[in-house]
Amino acid sequence: MTVTINCLADVCLIPIGTGSASVSDEVTAITKLAQDSHLHTTLHSAGTTIEGPWNEVMDLIGQMHELLHTKHDIVRIQSDIRVGTRTDKSQTPQDKIDVVQRKLKQLNKD
Repeated sequence: MTVTINCLADVCLIPIGTGSASVSDEVTAITKLAQDSHLHTTLHSAGTTIEGPWNEVMDLIGQMHELLHTKHDIVRIQSDIRVGTRTDKSQTPQDKIDVVQRKLKQLNKD
């Protein structure tokens, strides 16, 4: 089944058993993969937000897993994924932030 709705997916891959508390090498590798995709991605302190068609976003997340398993010899990966969809309008992560910032400004004026 092909799902064509657009989504915003917030994803955090957690490599397990790397032997180090640092995962910056793994984060760098999957961030490069995400940035090289045609999808819009936003890196943040606890993961990456990916925008695009559902199937393409999920495929990219799968590619991230595959990259870490095959190129970085990570045996186990746990992922946290939160996905939002809406059909009434198109909305970017920045659009969502801007709405809250405007409302905060309004609260501070009152």
